[in-house]
Amino acid sequence: MSEDFTGYVGMFDSGLGGISVLKECVRLLPHENFLFFGDSANAPYGEKTRDWVLARSRQILQGFLARGCKAVVIACNTATSASAATLRLEYPDLPIIGVEPALKPAALAHEHDRVLVMATPMTVSLDKYQHLMSEWGDRVEVVTVPCTGLAARIEKGNLEGEDLHELVLSLVGDYRGKVDSCVLGCTHYPFIKPQISRVIGDDVPFFDGGAGTARQLKRLLEAGGLLNGSCDAGSVVFRSSIDTPEELALYQSFFERQI
Repeated sequence: MSEDFTGYVGMFDSGLGGISVLKECVRLLPHENFLFFGDSANAPYGEKTRDWVLARSRQILQGFLARGCKAVVIACNTATSASAATLRLEYPDLPIIGVEPALKPAALAHEHDRVLVMATPMTVSLDKYQHLMSEWGDRVEVVTVPCTGLAARIEKGNLEGEDLHELVLSLVGDYRGKVDSCVLGCTHYPFIKPQISRVIGDDVPFFDGGAGTARQLKRLLEAGGLLNGSCDAGSVVFRSSIDTPEELALYQSFFERQI
């Protein structure tokens, strides 16, 4: 990318899953301009090493800064866990907002005593999730499921495919009728809420971190005097490490999809 994105909010994910967070941010901050980068050529992050994810996240953030972005949203649970704390130390003057599994709101919903957490293997293995568990896991019974392969399958599109249903069934089918709520600990997963509901039950409510991330972005932009003062609707620009018209069209279709 050689374009000047001065004044934009840069947002990235391992692929297109972070578009679920982007939708929340656009809803809350309709006058802001967003540059979304999906690293689909390297997806999923959740099955790579922490050091690799940190190095790649740093590289993407530096690219945003070189193009004038005013804030960065890490729209990926895995990348947040692996890199957010380090990048905030390295760039103390840059608002850096992450996303995390919504275990806190699920735990505070007192009617939900047994919480299913679906996340990538790396997300559940790193310190951030373990801290969430130690802080909120004593309020509810938490069932953690590392969903190997699920984000990668969602990247392919065709969300009504029978193979996707079979994958979800193999991962969480045993919990039908046995959990009271479900935390979607990967930003890809909100796009398949109907598919998950068909497996674990239509009456199981979902929790994810997208709305909380959007609220934190707004708070930090306000605190830094960085809000866009225009009354015009903001713009959204998509870029991907798979730089093809077909891939960008897939991103746009996910952005237009109801969640």
